[in-house]
Amino acid sequence: MKLPRTTLILILLALGLGGFVYFYEIRGATVREEIKEQKQKIFSFGEDDVQSLTVKTKKITLNLERSPKSSNPKWLIKSPISAPANDAIVSYLMDLLVKGKSDSTLSTPAKELGEFALNPPQATINIILKNRQSHQLLLGKSNFNGRFLYAQTEPAAKPDGNINVLLVSTDFANAVNRELSEWKQPVDNSQKLPGLSTPLPTPKTSK
Repeated sequence: MKLPRTTLILILLALGLGGFVYFYEIRGATVREEIKEQKQKIFSFGEDDVQSLTVKTKKITLNLERSPKSSNPKWLIKSPISAPANDAIVSYLMDLLVKGKSDSTLSTPAKELGEFALNPPQATINIILKNRQSHQLLLGKSNFNGRFLYAQTEPAAKPDGNINVLLVSTDFANAVNRELSEWKQPVDNSQKLPGLSTPLPTPKTSK
């Protein structure tokens, strides 16, 4: 039986719409979910799990250690000087380490790491947890549009010989590229104001 032309057109339109729904709604949702899953947390530890940090840049190598006391400051600079740390600055970096996510991952041959400024890296963050486990984050240059930094965690080659290069927030560069004076706890000048001196009585002169 030969179908009328209008009926045939309607069937083709229905098939086309069904294909669109499948690829956009069903298949597309799967792809979008896969992209979403790629945005994984960089590390799985919590802020309270961290015992010490070492931040190495081209300018300084800074060793930070959690204060044994519960009161402020929470962090102490152990080297290159010994001083209380700026808790706000350390907390900013810690927040990135604990909550930061990788936008995507590139599988790259080890010999090409130099193209991402990861061999040698622009900065290195070494993390020691209270349970003595260690973690490392290497920071490279920004990507082509300046939205992300190339990074590498726990540097080790995969079975295929490639290494995973992550795309992380450029906030990491802002967090580590600081002068030593910024890492130190600010001086509270209000506690160093000289007290008001009591005027001495004027000695009486004898007549």
